[in-house]
Amino acid sequence: MSLRLFNSLSRQVEPFVPLTPGQVRMYVCGMTIYDLCHVGHARMMMAFDVVQRWLKASGYGVTYVRNITDIDDKIIRRAVERGITIRQLTDEMTLAMHQDIAALGIEPPTHEPRATEYVGQMLDLIGKLEGKGLAYRAANGDVNYAVRKFQGYGKLSGKSLDQLRAGERVAVDDGKQDPLDFVLWKAAKPEEPTDAKYGSTYGDGRPGWHIECSAMACALLGEQFDIHGGGLDLQFPHHENEIAQSEGASGKRFVNYWLHNGFVNVDNEKMSKSLGNFFTIRDVLKHHDGETVRFFMLRTQYRSPFNHSDAGLDDARSGLRRLYTALNGVDQGALGKVSLADIDWSQPHAERFKAAMDEDFNTPLALAVLFELAAELNRSGSLAVARLLKALGGVVGILQQPPQAYLQGDAASAGGLDVAGIEALIAARTEAKKARNFAESDRIRDELAAQGVVLKDGQQGTSWVKA
Repeated sequence: MSLRLFNSLSRQVEPFVPLTPGQVRMYVCGMTIYDLCHVGHARMMMAFDVVQRWLKASGYGVTYVRNITDIDDKIIRRAVERGITIRQLTDEMTLAMHQDIAALGIEPPTHEPRATEYVGQMLDLIGKLEGKGLAYRAANGDVNYAVRKFQGYGKLSGKSLDQLRAGERVAVDDGKQDPLDFVLWKAAKPEEPTDAKYGSTYGDGRPGWHIECSAMACALLGEQFDIHGGGLDLQFPHHENEIAQSEGASGKRFVNYWLHNGFVNVDNEKMSKSLGNFFTIRDVLKHHDGETVRFFMLRTQYRSPFNHSDAGLDDARSGLRRLYTALNGVDQGALGKVSLADIDWSQPHAERFKAAMDEDFNTPLALAVLFELAAELNRSGSLAVARLLKALGGVVGILQQPPQAYLQGDAASAGGLDVAGIEALIAARTEAKKARNFAESDRIRDELAAQGVVLKDGQQGTSWVKA
């Protein structure tokens, strides 16, 4: 019970107590997949990847659900523009998402439901809400949620209905009884493609966005579960509406802990296409390896705003190289494989790492412990220290590559180095040394040094890293 979380619902840090001892059920709002994922999406998925990793490291069994929204106005529009079916578009974008986030070391969730597979459950939930007088059929064919009939509306955003009404941003539809009401079922329009239409007792149409997550979460995790996460931009209205729907239907508290990750800025400005500072994950991976991007994100606590910049990525690369360089200084054969089971949590460094992660997943403080271990490893060359460094790194998804492979691969991707050419020059230098042609050996070493390549001669031969 040492884990403490900042709960957006109470707006304070609370001890974490799961509904079922030893088990955690967590739902995170995933992607609406009409295009490639961007840095903001990566930041959200990274944040909750770290959450589920630490829960597992803390001994919990974790059921982690992260959905895919595969029916939506933007999806329909994009599919029509491209002249393909909705399923073709969403399959293509789901595959691209999986490839991109795998490069960042983001683990798959336990379940990844697609909204289109749960339309039946959504309609059942809408029926319950209608039966309780919380939903009504509008003249335009939509089914809407009657916000003012749910007593607790506004508790997540911390705003009263009158405050929300004063700041109303949603366009008023003729079919709504109140501007704050939101759609549960959208009536089909004649011009929409047939694969965007689902049959129901309300007529052909499709579910509203908010009802999708309520239905998928309840179907896979039950009417009550432990943690619900997502980006800060979803706190209102999406998560507020999820609470209204789910608690309105069940009469039970929906979620105990609400977690929200902070916004992404680019060079201290909000990321947006209009400002020309919008980056997809693939844009970033063209210039930086996935582990560097992951490490960069870990340097900011998940609730804080994250500032994406080339300077920050370069600094992150230098920091990660320092950790790998320390590990590279020990015999890798003797180091062997390490795992969570190798960590003695009573060891002072491990204890500090745990204290940092237990305080609302404070990854910057946890990484500071890794740098302490690297400094000690550089001084002592201790295999025990190296094992602990690698094992703790693994808890947050870093330092699991062979150090030399990372240092060389990172050098190649970052500096455009010709790895094959470097290896050929090292082989030529080895032959020159055998022939006692030390002038040629020195010339090759100097040529490589000019490229930023440092040679290390050892009993196993010559290895290299980027300076």
